[in-house]
Parts: sequence; C-alpha cells; structure tokens
Amino acid sequence: MATQSIGFVGGGRVATIILGGWTHARRMPAKVVVSDANADVLGKLKGRFAQVETIGDNLAAAAGQDVVFLAVHPPVVKDVLPQIKSALKPEAVLISLAPKVTIAKLSEMLGGFRRIVRMIPNAPSIVGRGYNPVAFGPGVSPEQKRLMLDLLAPLGDCPEVPEPQLEAYAIVTGMGPTYFWPQFYELQSLAESFGLHPEAAREGIARMLVGALATMNESGLTSEEVTDLIPVKPLADDVHALVNAYREKLTALMEKIRP
Repeated sequence: MATQSIGFVGGGRVATIILGGWTHARRMPAKVVVSDANADVLGKLKGRFAQVETIGDNLAAAAGQDVVFLAVHPPVVKDVLPQIKSALKPEAVLISLAPKVTIAKLSEMLGGFRRIVRMIPNAPSIVGRGYNPVAFGPGVSPEQKRLMLDLLAPLGDCPEVPEPQLEAYAIVTGMGPTYFWPQFYELQSLAESFGLHPEAAREGIARMLVGALATMNESGLTSEEVTDLIPVKPLADDVHALVNAYREKLTALMEKIRP
C-alpha cells in the first residue's frame, strides 16, 4: 500500500486518529493529501503530521487519490459527494467513515461508483489498539479487500461485519470510550489524591480494567454473580440512574443514526 496515494475528504478528529495510528506503527503511506474547509483544522494536522499535504477546501484533489477516506459527518455527506464524484478515479476505493449512509446510498449519490467500503472508526486506533468494523461493497474485489485490510491493519482490529450491524458498532465501540474515559480519569485523579504516584495509578487502573473484562467474559458467571463478587458497592445508589441513562440516550441515538 505504500505505493498508493491516500486522500482525506475532511481533516478533523477521525483523520487525526487514522494518521496517528499509521504514525504510531511507522506505516504512514508515502503520499497523503487532506482537504478541509477549516484552515485551523488543517494547520493543527500539518503541525502534527508534517509529511501530510494539506490543500484547503480542494475536495477534488483529495478525492483524486487511489484510496479516498470520506471523513465528514453524516449530515455533510450529501453535500460533499456531488463535489467529488467526478474526481474519483475509476479504479479508486472510497472508504466512508460515517454511520447512517449506506453503501447503496453512497453509490447512488456518486453516480453508480461501486468500489466502496464503510468503516466505523475507534479512537484507540491512534495507538494501534482500535476496533474498527468494516463492510465491503459488492464492487470491491477480493484483491482490493486484501489491500484495504492491510492499509487499515496498523490501526488495530478491523473485523469484517454485515453492513446492517455498523450502526450498532458505532454506538458501542465507536463512541464507547467517551462513556468510560471521564470515569477513568476521575479514578486516576482520586488515586493520586490518595497518595498514589501517577504512574502507579495508571498501571493499577489499566490492570483492573483488563481483569474486570476477563472476569466478565471468562468466568462463566452471570452478570449478577459477577457484580456480587465485590461486597462493597459505594456507588450502588447511582447505578440505576446510570443504566437508565445508557438505555434512554443510546437507544434514542441509535434510532437517529439507523439508516
């Protein structure tokens, strides 16, 4: 893949995550072109990834590469695609990072272009630990699929899944870190206030999380039995409200992004 050029239509957070993952793995493609209307966004990106070519609001130039990442929010997709469809090379592959807009709809808005992949990005990809489910359109050949998976491999796991499952993954894995990171950082802050060195606090929290997930997945216990392993539950009174917030807000969000 190092011989193929990469274009990003959109230079925001998800572009930073993917470029960061390639940098972390020392697998940055030889040519990366990023377009975004926001000069500040491009300035920050260039400051972090000096080898990347930033080209302002020139969507066609970014879309004229061998692999094109559509890195814009779902509401913007319908406005962007007409601007890039004539710039796409016939042999190029488009990778959409947006939920809600299906491969069939993307193809329709691109005038029948069929080499389309959808991926739900995951923020830990920035350190090569992402979980990024992908779905391939019918126009993607087995060889192209292999090449795309090789391109994405430095980001972490990229399992192929049925396209209708992507929105569920967007809620659970794509947005999942945002549900937990504030709690983890607060635990770290508390641990330090209780006298732990910052490195010891981070190590303890990391080991606790790995073990907690292993217990959940490997113990063979029910959720009630797992929860009951620790007798002292200082946040028990707050759990009901937290669970209800998950159910209400995430169910509503799923309905909003469902195709």
